[in-house]
Amino acid sequence: MKATYMYAAGDVRVIDVPDPIIEQPTDALVRVTRACVCGSDLHPYHSMPTTPDGSPMGHEFIGVIEAVGSDVTTLRVGDFVISPFAVSCGTCEYCRAGLQTSCVRGGFWSDPQLGTAGAQAEAVRVPLADGTLVKAPVDANADDALLASLLTLSDVYGTGWHAAVRGGVTAGSTVTVIGDGAVGLLAVLSARQLGAEQIILMGRHRARTDLGREFGATDVVAERGDEGIEQIRALTGGMGSQIVLEAVGHRPAYDQAIGAVRPGGVISRVGVPQYDEAPVGFGSLFGPNVTLTGGPAPVRAYIEQLLPAVLDGTVVPGKVFDRTMSLTETPKAYTAMDTREALKVAVRP
Repeated sequence: MKATYMYAAGDVRVIDVPDPIIEQPTDALVRVTRACVCGSDLHPYHSMPTTPDGSPMGHEFIGVIEAVGSDVTTLRVGDFVISPFAVSCGTCEYCRAGLQTSCVRGGFWSDPQLGTAGAQAEAVRVPLADGTLVKAPVDANADDALLASLLTLSDVYGTGWHAAVRGGVTAGSTVTVIGDGAVGLLAVLSARQLGAEQIILMGRHRARTDLGREFGATDVVAERGDEGIEQIRALTGGMGSQIVLEAVGHRPAYDQAIGAVRPGGVISRVGVPQYDEAPVGFGSLFGPNVTLTGGPAPVRAYIEQLLPAVLDGTVVPGKVFDRTMSLTETPKAYTAMDTREALKVAVRP
């Protein structure tokens, strides 16, 4: 079959690899009907050292089960499934607590220790299938709009929701979202669903911020740095934002969050941090009693909660996909997202 591998920064190829097979009795094999490129995939795209064997890419997919191991009890061949970006057993203490990203038996896609490959491929072996996959009452030939929205449940919608939940968004909240990528836009949507009264989106790409307004943003701030922080304070009566959802992962976005949050507020980070050191001392978090939270979203905990509104069309998170390419075109998808020609690219094997 064909699968996407990255060999170095900027070097993405679609190559032939052996078809996956059932290796453990808890496995399932899934034929991928849609995958996509994630904003977090662009981090190695910018910085990955040369790797002779390459690294399989992709962690978001939906598809149809083609085979199951002998111990799989909740799934069968032909089921349409949504896969979270983390593999989880569903039975350990962390999974039962809804923190599947910390599963003691699980891990992530493209993990050599777990033996997982990438999802930007024609098929995927899914370990711990009963705990990982979510069955949906959908035909694999459903219309593209519905499939796109279902695909967001594998990561970006659940991640935006996680940001809002961890941030404590409730009815009447004032929320600032930093980042107009897919996660940031779906954090806006999530904050609106949870009842936020004022949602300020910090972004400077008009097509994206227009979608943010459609999702529920009440204000847009294009400025960055001190000027952007001043705009946030002006929009919040000089106080700053009760809740800041940081969906970028770069240090300037973190600094922006510190400047935008009010005393006693919450910063919820879901952008994968590309830095190891950042201020948490008296002048940044400690003095003003600011809470820092967030982390990798346990989207498996949210899929069944978010699925009904996607199925009935109440919400359409799939609007973040503005381009679809074939699997063989995946290298072009990386380029399009890196150059901001595309917000998020769906991949159709």
